[in-house]
Amino acid sequence: MTHTATADPEILRLTAFAATPAGGNPAGVVLDARDLDDAGMQRIAAAVGYSETAFAIDPRLGGDERHVAVRYFSPTAEVPFCGHATIALAVALAERRGTGAFRFATPVGEVVIGTEPGEETPLASFTSVEPSVRALDPGVADELLELIGVAREDLDARWPLREAFAGNAHPIVAIRGRALFDGFSFDPAAVRALMDRAGWAGTVTVVRFGDAPDAVEARNLFPVGEITEDPATGSAAAALGAYVRDVLGAQAPSRIVVQQGAHVGRPSILLVDIPAHGGITVSGTAVAIR
Repeated sequence: MTHTATADPEILRLTAFAATPAGGNPAGVVLDARDLDDAGMQRIAAAVGYSETAFAIDPRLGGDERHVAVRYFSPTAEVPFCGHATIALAVALAERRGTGAFRFATPVGEVVIGTEPGEETPLASFTSVEPSVRALDPGVADELLELIGVAREDLDARWPLREAFAGNAHPIVAIRGRALFDGFSFDPAAVRALMDRAGWAGTVTVVRFGDAPDAVEARNLFPVGEITEDPATGSAAAALGAYVRDVLGAQAPSRIVVQQGAHVGRPSILLVDIPAHGGITVSGTAVAIR
């Protein structure tokens, strides 16, 4: 049961998956949100202004400090899961409770977290819920391509249009040309309207694969408030790992390295481990924003 808060709890601000000191994806973290109701969490997420804030609504489930109940809010709505905020929360907890395994009870199910010592801050990883991949509805696919100014002939024939789920649903669009990948533009309001109709609580994931599938550049469209493009998206990286496994089958690499964020001035690197079966593991670190 939640209660109306009389004062806001401590709010941490961290950036996850940073490839440079100025990179990564900022996330808010509230380590103890037991006294916040839905409106309070939404208000804090809006005030923080990052794409997501993670709230530990029960920081010790059943008295176990390694088992935490978590909810995620963007500045405008609750989201089912957020990868970079999960990494930020895991690092913050590991710094206070010691590295090792955690379990996060999230709206999409239990997510297994691993943390280990890193050079400056702990390295964290999460293993997604069981992923799934399906074809995009042709009409929805046509509308999406038109909104981002991409023609069918601009797509990479090796990588078909799909919708992948590993906590959030993400359409995945693989573009073959560098110039178009770097230069496409979109109307944030129109893309948001399509995302809401299609049930895409995550991002629109636009990627460019090189000659080998183990290195990929990603741009993740996420129109919410003043944000239009996400600099590092853990849930999309997990969905992308599931997509690569689905498309390539037994030939899928065991790890892919996702570079993201350069187009919004926040370079990021996400490590994605792809087992033969089951959830996808995404790894990175997080540092405090000062």
